[in-house]
Amino acid sequence: MPRSPRSGGKSPPSRAAAKLNDRQRLAWLRLIRSENVGPATFRALVNQFGGAEAALDALPLLSRRGGRAQSIRVCSKAEAEAELEAAAFAGATLVAMGEEGYPPALAHVDAPPPVLYAKGRLELAEGSIVAMVGARNGSAVGQKLTRQLATELGLEGFVIASGLARGIDTAAHFAALERGTIAVLAGGIDIVYPPENAELQQAIGEQGLLLTERSPGFSPRGKDFPRRNRLISGIALGVVVVEAAERSGSLITARFAGE
Repeated sequence: MPRSPRSGGKSPPSRAAAKLNDRQRLAWLRLIRSENVGPATFRALVNQFGGAEAALDALPLLSRRGGRAQSIRVCSKAEAEAELEAAAFAGATLVAMGEEGYPPALAHVDAPPPVLYAKGRLELAEGSIVAMVGARNGSAVGQKLTRQLATELGLEGFVIASGLARGIDTAAHFAALERGTIAVLAGGIDIVYPPENAELQQAIGEQGLLLTERSPGFSPRGKDFPRRNRLISGIALGVVVVEAAERSGSLITARFAGE
């Protein structure tokens, strides 16, 4: 159990003083959305070329040097602008690493996502965050314990993060909504999953904070949930697991936290 921020426990890493201008923001989005560019490659390219704009210019040459028959598909300005417009229509903001709304602890994981979409109270990302995860078919006792723990942690000043799944996640979000909760989504900011949590997702987008690395309109697949779990553990100072099966996404989250 993490120590309370009120009792002198560990604090989140401080946020770097960084803010992209509109041109840089568009370049960051274009680069991470380009073919074969993930978070690790993004960082390597930016470090090598001194910025996302220069990296974008270099991508076609790099693909030819690599012997590809066709050039790497570079995300166009029009595609990136359309994605930003869709996010704005959904009420979300693109936040880059180091900016308000990007959880500081996440910047310290291996290959963190360079940008996230955020909707709601951006200041919650700056708080002391504890993740709570568990079984989708959590028992009545497990859900009661989850609500109790989430409430007590909230009273101690912690923000509760989870993945908006059925069962334990849902119980944690409901209990923490009044004091501060973050839902990390596997899909786009405008995609509701599971469908029965539509009202809860809307409430968190207004009273809490929704975060995702996916573009608007992206429907999550099975392989996207471990990526979401990595973000849940990455933004948090600690992870509380309630009623997890031996082979489950909750224990994947705990493993990410241990790493």
